[in-house]
Amino acid sequence: MVFSSETFLFLFLPLFLAVYYLTPVRFRSVTILIGSYAFYGWWRIDFLGLLFLTTLWTYAFGRGIGAAKSRRAAKTFLIIGLTGCLAVLGVFKYLNFFIDSFATLWGTDAAGLGVHWKLILPIGVSFYVFQAVSYLIDVYRKDAVATAGFFDFAAFIALFPQLVAGPILRFKDLAGQFAHREHSLDLFLQGTTIFAIGLAKKVLLADTVAPLANLAFQTPDPSMALSWIGAIAYMIQLYFDFSGYSDMAIGIGLMLGFHFIRNFDTPYISRSITEFWRRWHISLSVWLRDYLYIPLGGNRRGGARTYVNLMLVMVLGGLWHGANWTFVLWGLWHGAWLALERATGRAKATDLFALGGTLLIVLLGWVMFRAASVTEALGVYSGMLGLNGFATAPEVALAITTESLLFLMLGVAVAALEPRLNHAAATRLRPGPAGRLTALNALVPAVLVNGLGAFAVMKLAEQSFSPFLYFQF
Repeated sequence: MVFSSETFLFLFLPLFLAVYYLTPVRFRSVTILIGSYAFYGWWRIDFLGLLFLTTLWTYAFGRGIGAAKSRRAAKTFLIIGLTGCLAVLGVFKYLNFFIDSFATLWGTDAAGLGVHWKLILPIGVSFYVFQAVSYLIDVYRKDAVATAGFFDFAAFIALFPQLVAGPILRFKDLAGQFAHREHSLDLFLQGTTIFAIGLAKKVLLADTVAPLANLAFQTPDPSMALSWIGAIAYMIQLYFDFSGYSDMAIGIGLMLGFHFIRNFDTPYISRSITEFWRRWHISLSVWLRDYLYIPLGGNRRGGARTYVNLMLVMVLGGLWHGANWTFVLWGLWHGAWLALERATGRAKATDLFALGGTLLIVLLGWVMFRAASVTEALGVYSGMLGLNGFATAPEVALAITTESLLFLMLGVAVAALEPRLNHAAATRLRPGPAGRLTALNALVPAVLVNGLGAFAVMKLAEQSFSPFLYFQF
């Protein structure tokens, strides 16, 4: 089930919220757990078992770490617990990749090795395994208490607003909220507002420009114009698709009284790749920093080791997105720029030239990220360099609609002006310090949000099913 579907918007969410608020406070974790399992099981009931077993495994070893009489015993529980969690990720996400790569080395394919099956990738496995891993490490570090409340912990792992595409949460940040959280009309309305904005981002911007990106990447030898339009369209699509999902997750969280971490902070105004990773997919960046980069030594072991650590973290971060050489190369690309910026001091650049350079680096990286194969990415790069000619073939040009181009320009404008739009919304469209309501801060936000929500729903009704891009990770 996806947020931008009629089933979720008009059946699941209203029904769940009604049951949730009718449930006594002390049983609400159970309600969240049942609702989250129904949400996940809507996709495939069999993979619900994997989610439950991962939860049970993590809970048991978390308790083992917490109850251990010595650090050595706690470390043993930690290693076994992490091995189990990472095995889930390794088998279901990477086994196909390793078999295919091994077969390629021998000049054949998986069938040539006698392997005639492929494992299905469970939706959201990368997200809930990372949350399980962070919990075990936090308990071992004594940053979190091994919870005795199984239903609270299971509800945290399965929490449906963020289960399949983040933000990646940490139990230590939400444990207090499971024990006590505020529910109010004001928070609920804030949640619906953020949810409506996220839905509009997804349906009105991301989905509308998606055909341009698909056309560029599916056309053999795309022209220069088509390659650049397609690459920019994907840059816009990915941002509004993923940030739209994150907004919707944060909005539903507020409706339930939870405060999730902000996952995006206007990333396309970054002046360096270092700054970009402080603004893009923040929950993943923080996770990689705290549970990978710092344990590897961070920047405490000299310049050369710091560069190696940056490269290694970004390659693993790329692989986290998917088992494909394109993600490895995308991670290497960003790791190399992070290392270069640290070596040259360019991470602190603030000029417009730095803005343009950063956007170009990110754009080129997204081409590799989007492509189904390295060969497909090289085809688009060739087109961007003009090696396939400038003019687009008439039969391909006919597939480019005026609507897609207009929404692409709108998406670029919104991404560029987002800081000013956010500032205006925070300063002019909210009640003042005394809480005084005016036509500007009361009526305008209501009209804008309701209008965006209604327009998004109408658009949703006319288009085909379109899952969020990060579901595949």
